[in-house]
Amino acid sequence: MIVILKNNPDKSQLDSLISWIKEKGLQVHMSVGENHTVLGLIGDTSKIDIDLISALDIVDTVKRVQEPYKNANRKFHPEDTVIKVRDTQIGGGNLTVIAGPCSVESEKQIIEIARAVKASGATMLRGGAFKPRTSPYSFQGLCGEGIELLKLARRETGLPIVTEIMDASQLPLFEDVDVIQVGARNMQNFNLLKELGRQDKPILLKRGLSSTYEEWLMSAEYIMSGGNEKVILCERGIRTFETYVRNTLDLTSVPVLRQLTHLPNIIDPSHATGRSAFVPPMALAAVAAGADGLIMEVHNDPPRALSDGPQSIRPEVFDALTKKLFALHSFMRENSQG
Repeated sequence: MIVILKNNPDKSQLDSLISWIKEKGLQVHMSVGENHTVLGLIGDTSKIDIDLISALDIVDTVKRVQEPYKNANRKFHPEDTVIKVRDTQIGGGNLTVIAGPCSVESEKQIIEIARAVKASGATMLRGGAFKPRTSPYSFQGLCGEGIELLKLARRETGLPIVTEIMDASQLPLFEDVDVIQVGARNMQNFNLLKELGRQDKPILLKRGLSSTYEEWLMSAEYIMSGGNEKVILCERGIRTFETYVRNTLDLTSVPVLRQLTHLPNIIDPSHATGRSAFVPPMALAAVAAGADGLIMEVHNDPPRALSDGPQSIRPEVFDALTKKLFALHSFMRENSQG
């Protein structure tokens, strides 16, 4: 249920209303926008009399919300959420570009790539320390050493770091990581999501291989219900009948999520396509669709990469691509405002 208040509601009446709602065993999420203040009621709202609340002087409208996700729901939070990460931000009309190798392989490799992607306009550095691989015989990552190398690259370049967690037991290693990534395979690892809900740190939540929008948003809800509202949604392609590309990139997710949720959403064209040649056109398409950002795999020697070399683009390709991406983003913003 949501309660939309009139402009400049009386503070004492508002406090009284919130106290009354909480006495009914419900949580209250308050969102203050430019034109309205919205109270989101979370819990069993069947005990709430809509007519009673509607009759209050400070109340404009009361509506029941059918969707099971509440904290992530745009109806509860009409304004877009902007997530700040050090000196950059995700959402709020800017284009965030996250780039780096699939796996951290060595100090030389990660620093060289970090310097290259920063020079090309990337605002965050990605790199896998723990690698969930389909085969147990594939490279599993440098683990804790990989995180230390990412931190070293951050000191060298100033880029905030994004890396994937596999299990809640690894959280102590992630204390100085800027953004924790939850991979597609862990999207419904609810115990992990609950633990991440207790962290005061942005969480990049990738869509599961065959997950619906509602399932994806319910996973975000697990994190947000724990108190952590810094969730970034990432579409990375879904599994369909097509085998020519690694996955099927669902760009429809951009306008759909814009309608359903206030959370920022970014696109991963690398995992979606699995082929470096397809990364640039799909990245451009994502910007044209209105995505808040991109996360791409960049490697200085893709044929020798320890993981996902075929989908990694070279630094010079990334440099040419970012010029087009930022130009397209500027064009889209100017025309949307006009």
